[in-house]
Amino acid sequence: MKLKYALLVLSAALSFNASAQAPIIIKFSHVVATDTPKGQAAERFKQLAEKATNGRVKVEVYPNSQLYKDKEELEALQLGAVQMLAPSLAKFGPLGVKEFEVFDLPYIFPSKAALYNVTEGEIGKSLLKKLEPKGITGLAYWDNGFKVMSANKPLRTPADFRGLKMRIQSSKVLDAQMRALGANPQVLAFSEVYQALQTGVVDGTENPPSNMYTQKMHEVQKYVTVSNHGYLGYAVIVNKKFWDGLPADIRTALDQAMKDATTFEKAIAQRDNDLALEAIKKTGKTEVYMLNAQQQAEWRKALLPVQTQMESRIGAGLISAINKQAGK
Repeated sequence: MKLKYALLVLSAALSFNASAQAPIIIKFSHVVATDTPKGQAAERFKQLAEKATNGRVKVEVYPNSQLYKDKEELEALQLGAVQMLAPSLAKFGPLGVKEFEVFDLPYIFPSKAALYNVTEGEIGKSLLKKLEPKGITGLAYWDNGFKVMSANKPLRTPADFRGLKMRIQSSKVLDAQMRALGANPQVLAFSEVYQALQTGVVDGTENPPSNMYTQKMHEVQKYVTVSNHGYLGYAVIVNKKFWDGLPADIRTALDQAMKDATTFEKAIAQRDNDLALEAIKKTGKTEVYMLNAQQQAEWRKALLPVQTQMESRIGAGLISAINKQAGK
């Protein structure tokens, strides 16, 4: 009897020990390809996090909408079905944090330096804090780049957009942007864009070149205009309850891994977009057009009123603060 009891105690101890040694799983879901800046940074974070925690944390990365599409992923995070995401900043407007739509405003960031002044300063930190009541903790801003426009007709002046069906993310700002150009905005999940372009469900779209190239959108778009009219960035976020429940030393290690992954991501983002644009040109399937100074001025004139239109939604004070930070 004593032996049986001793065996039971030993079995329970071994079971407890195995359980204690089981790694903490972080499911990191995103909607783009692995070879985009975001995809590469997610893989880098996985390596850094697992090394920094000596294997106590295991990061499972799911790219290309393998787990969830655009509209589903934030709900999945809030429910705890995944622990980490890096959604585009436009995704937080529909969640009820409309201030993030400031990043979608056309021509609000004249340069990457102006952008980083915002994301790495007090404005960026205060915006991430606004996610906490939604059960979300913001860890970092990741970069992609400035967007190009594409279609199966040349887009050189605002008048060229008239009547075109242009795919956008779900964003009131992007909706207003396309309407300001005379286009008809169509909200579609990122994973559905290639087929929609191929079949003519939409006529064109906007994207940084790296997203366009890795999703092969250039194969079904004859013209690209390098307009740099808008910015696409991401916020790396975690389920707040999960994050707060982590041991303090694990959280510190993951924070550092995220900082290092963010430095890496920013370094490769511009390079990857430049390489993608060159690769698109080399295919010979798509004509790449650079706006001249006069055309840029026309685009700005058509799109800058969107900032005023969105003041009541985003906040006139926030828009003004960012313009001031950007040196306007």
